[in-house]
Amino acid sequence: MDFTPTEEQRAACALAAEIFTDLSTPERLSALGTTTDGDLWKALTAAGLPEAVEDIGLLGLVLLLEEQGRTTAQVPLAATCVHGLLAVAAHGTPEQRERLLPSLRSGAEVAAGAFTHGGAAPPVRAALVGAMRGAPRSAPCAAPARLTGTVPVVPWLCEATLLLVPDADRRLWLVRTADEGVGVAPVATTAPWSAGRLTLDGAPAEPLGDAVGPAPYDEVLATARTAFAGLQAGVCAGALARAVAHTSTREQFGRPLSTNQGVLLRAADAYMDTEAIRVTAYEAAWRRDEGLDAAPHAMTAAWWAAEAGIRVVHAGQHLHGGIGADVTHPAHRHFLWGRQLGAYLGSGAQLLEELGELLTMSRMEEPA
Repeated sequence: MDFTPTEEQRAACALAAEIFTDLSTPERLSALGTTTDGDLWKALTAAGLPEAVEDIGLLGLVLLLEEQGRTTAQVPLAATCVHGLLAVAAHGTPEQRERLLPSLRSGAEVAAGAFTHGGAAPPVRAALVGAMRGAPRSAPCAAPARLTGTVPVVPWLCEATLLLVPDADRRLWLVRTADEGVGVAPVATTAPWSAGRLTLDGAPAEPLGDAVGPAPYDEVLATARTAFAGLQAGVCAGALARAVAHTSTREQFGRPLSTNQGVLLRAADAYMDTEAIRVTAYEAAWRRDEGLDAAPHAMTAAWWAAEAGIRVVHAGQHLHGGIGADVTHPAHRHFLWGRQLGAYLGSGAQLLEELGELLTMSRMEEPA
């Protein structure tokens, strides 16, 4: 394994860090409230960063999302790249790639994925239309469909124009939010992700690719888990950096808080947790880019992001003392993001159970 960034990945990461640092300031975030930062999204797309993800790969995207997480920038970068750019580029037909990728690269289209927590597919039913109507529900086909069902929370749904929706059989469908039969209702979440409740009532959908089936679903889910784990690594790094700066300058009884052993140990534990999230996300992303099996590694990264991520943002808030409880303080913003990412990725017990089942099945399939 070699996680050393390429020259292109380093350049993209440096540019992203500059844009996020300049534009996603605490003052701007306070003024935005819970809305998406449209000006920042335009700056990112004008710089060609979403478009660059096709060249710098998932590891490059993880590096970009780390920079976003450090500043808790309110833009749909992860959702658009994972459920739009990378999904269409990897699994779309040539016609779909030609039709959809240019607008996703430019930021004219914002994508979102109606994936539920954990590995379970949402309760969405697909009624096939056209020539393949009589085919078995589980049979791969390229026929359009009408989707019916509800997904309670979809991150960035209120900003999305294009949705990637899995049905109960884990087939992937492309849906336009503006089409008839697609209902979008805003939902308040812990972090300001412009989330919404998706209601489908006979909504028209086209399959992603020529033949849809479980394989694309599993790959897209693993990619999403890896990407959002990278975002969590950045959130934790930002929370820890703020805590270190605060405890190094805040004095108690004539000396900085950082000189207290309890503070040092708490910060050290948070640092180790952050590094564990980062390295597992890097490994999963690297394996995906190299064409290797990344599903168990993505689950591992998601587990670290969910379990350790919550520990880190709690530590960051606690090390700020009473200031950390102030909802207007940047430390509290990292706390909210860390909690939301932990909930979105799923509970640690759930992820461990799924990982154990995957590893057991893989072992059983090995030749004797």
